[in-house]
Amino acid sequence: MALPQENKDYGTKAYWDARYTQESSDASFDWFKSYSDLKPHICDLIPDKNARVLMLGCGNSKFSEEMYDDGYKNIVNIDYSSVVIRHMQERHATSRPEMQWREMDVRNLSEFEDSFFDIAIDKGTMDAMMTSSSDVWDPPEQVIQDCTAEVKEVLRVLKKPSGIFLYITFGQPHFRRRYLSVPNTTLKIKELGEMFHYYMYILRV
Repeated sequence: MALPQENKDYGTKAYWDARYTQESSDASFDWFKSYSDLKPHICDLIPDKNARVLMLGCGNSKFSEEMYDDGYKNIVNIDYSSVVIRHMQERHATSRPEMQWREMDVRNLSEFEDSFFDIAIDKGTMDAMMTSSSDVWDPPEQVIQDCTAEVKEVLRVLKKPSGIFLYITFGQPHFRRRYLSVPNTTLKIKELGEMFHYYMYILRV
């Protein structure tokens, strides 16, 4: 895995394209929790395995493939790196033909109509957009705009009134709540892990 020269590089398309180009096409990496770790929560939140699922910033994670193998066949994966999307399309074309892979930025989901997905999952993607600033208490305007744009677009494409935005991160509530406090939604926060805590933010529309 090619580490960036600076932490803020995690928030750039150039870094991810370069990283995925250097890695083998069958490489994989999962941020935070695996699907098996989160399966009880996922199954509780999405009991219907025919639900439409949007994976935000999928990268080369195995989360989608493990979710697919568990019965969730209607998954659309997006990432703004054309390199990783091509790798993932090639990897899963035969074994998981129903999964979709699209090059797309989470801040602009204009290819999707309103109220289309049952659930959208972000596992570290919003965090990457926050790496341009070392000041978590007072992030720059660009970070605020980027994160707000993602949340706004996600809420637009989620079904009303049943859609769920699931965000998994190490970010503590006092740093993340500002982006997820949206009128006419309800937010629930679960703390995961024992030694090192992660958080699951469940935003319902």
